[in-house]
Amino acid sequence: MKDTTMHPADTAPSVLPNRPGVTGGNDAPPLLELRGVTRSYRTGGWFAPSQVREVLRGVDLTVREGGCTGVVGPSGAGKSTLCRIALGLERPDGGEVRFMGRAWGRDTRHGLGKDRRHVQVVFQNSVNAVNPRLTVERIIGEPLENFTTLDRRQRRARAGELLEQVRLSPALLDRLPHRLSGGQLQRVCIARALAPRPRLILLDEALSSLDMLVQARILDLLTELRRATGTAYLFVTHDVRLIPLFCDEAAVLTEGCVAPVDMHARGHACARQAPHQAAFDALRAAILPAMPADAPL
Repeated sequence: MKDTTMHPADTAPSVLPNRPGVTGGNDAPPLLELRGVTRSYRTGGWFAPSQVREVLRGVDLTVREGGCTGVVGPSGAGKSTLCRIALGLERPDGGEVRFMGRAWGRDTRHGLGKDRRHVQVVFQNSVNAVNPRLTVERIIGEPLENFTTLDRRQRRARAGELLEQVRLSPALLDRLPHRLSGGQLQRVCIARALAPRPRLILLDEALSSLDMLVQARILDLLTELRRATGTAYLFVTHDVRLIPLFCDEAAVLTEGCVAPVDMHARGHACARQAPHQAAFDALRAAILPAMPADAPL
């Protein structure tokens, strides 16, 4: 199914208030901070010896107010573990996680409390991220029901506004997920993430399952929403091509360690920042170039 049901003007009024003074530059205050975070898992079972696998090793990472920090790494590098810890869903073995200047995690009074609304997530697989029996209205309305005092009619009206915010028509409110294209459903998931007015949205491989044309549209949408709302992003991906298009800062996650890299560094810069810059360039070099449309198969 083609992604054709969009807001007529392909633009939308701002539903969420802008945060004045938030530029997302290096001078912006930190919003999410990971300092010296470590995480290990015990592997093995009845028929295999028990072993400890160290997934994260002293990770330092900062997402600034209104900014976009990209984390890129190959499969198995620990990106999913990093996401769960950043969301407060998993406790690190060591180190510290702070959000809005406070301790953040499942074992703190803030971990599942009032600050939960300020951190939302958009997953890679939008089909598995929604209940297939719920309409678009109810999917977007879930966080509104949990985090606001709006009644049902007000929630429907707000859900329609949020659809416009992500360039979709409110006519989709009564549709079930299977009647939407992949791009439309991912926009619905973005609308759901925006619903409680978060300060941070974690994008966990959120574009990986989409084709390049839809990826470009979603990136443009997310950039526009960031300007309009001041919402910060933690953008986790294995596709290094997307990082310079979308992020202010970048870090590479390899062998459990995170280090900042220069997104445009070449040649001698790699030697100064090795091995992480070299790993970043290796990821970039591993991507096959696009095949010309008229090339024989």
